Amino acid sequence: MNHFEFQTVPHIISQTGAANHVGQTIALHYPATRHVLLVTDAGFLKTGLMQAAIDNIRAQQIEVSVFSDVVADPPEAIVLAAASQAHILGIDLVVGFGGGSSMDVAKLIAILAGNEQELSSMYGIGNIKGQRLPLIQIPTTAGTGSEATPIAVVTTGETSKMGVVAPQLYADIAILDAQLTLGLPVAVSAATGIDAMVHAIEAFTTKHKKNPLSDMLAKQALQLLWSNIRTVCREPQNLAARQAMLLGAFLAGQSFANAPCAAVHALAYPIGGIFHVPHGLSNSLVLPAVLRFNASAAHPHYAELAAIVAPHEQGSSEAKSSALINALEQLTCELGIATRLQQVGIKEGDLDKITTDAMLQTRLLGNNPREVTWQQARAIYAEVL
Repeated sequence: MNHFEFQTVPHIISQTGAANHVGQTIALHYPATRHVLLVTDAGFLKTGLMQAAIDNIRAQQIEVSVFSDVVADPPEAIVLAAASQAHILGIDLVVGFGGGSSMDVAKLIAILAGNEQELSSMYGIGNIKGQRLPLIQIPTTAGTGSEATPIAVVTTGETSKMGVVAPQLYADIAILDAQLTLGLPVAVSAATGIDAMVHAIEAFTTKHKKNPLSDMLAKQALQLLWSNIRTVCREPQNLAARQAMLLGAFLAGQSFANAPCAAVHALAYPIGGIFHVPHGLSNSLVLPAVLRFNASAAHPHYAELAAIVAPHEQGSSEAKSSALINALEQLTCELGIATRLQQVGIKEGDLDKITTDAMLQTRLLGNNPREVTWQQARAIYAEVL
């Protein structure tokens, strides 16, 4: 067996309603806390779903401030403004409250507010020098898995993205509370759920750092997500199914944090960065075509995963691999989310640009089971145009 390392969030709370008691959690684990910053986006703040958490923190005689200027694909300017606010206010604990963008910004605030290092020097892998403020992550979508990962992605130019990857970005505590996901539109629940499935599939088939713990988590994640996503979309108020989805997304996050993602994510990034398509949908759009491209190299692994989503297929590993891909394609059709690039505004004339951008994602492409050339990447995009 290959040698491997595995890191993850040390404290996980998976319980419906747990976010309403975050103040008590803070008081128990960080009794010296005086001032907490909640990091979210304006849309989630307006739902009122954070108010119980705010009240509970204040009930512990802890001051609360809210930064709600997070936007999708957060630019550097927002990260730096948030960190500056945290520094001025004397924040001593950060809580990320939202989707992947809010949690990514929360990670970087926790680093920047207690650290003199410049953000620009942190991009890449392992470049954070100092420590951070205590960090709690509370996801409001079952998708990104950011609450479980040591990765924060920032928009650095008009459309370009850079990642900060370092063990300091693992949260101290992750709280999984399905009540916070009740207001999600069905389309968002569907796309974020498929995003989480992509994390599990890519972690299970990654070329580098594949390991037994990530494999176990990826399989359990896919089982939870596959078994509950239709229920969540049919019955949006089903808390048990939503809690299972949240746990599935978290387990997938734990998995790909240690066995990193590959070409699906690499090809999805330009779709989100240039055309502002949500990350989950971007992944979903290219998923089947990338899996078909990879199948010649990855079919033994895909066959193992097919036992979860297409257990009826009892043929060869190639047949099982095809059954996995077909089942995932059928799922996107059932859930009614976009399946073609043209549906999100991408035209034939855009393919060269997004292909060139995708090929810059060398960190991700290097993990793919099969090498991807520029021409092959463009052919994948053309297949789903």
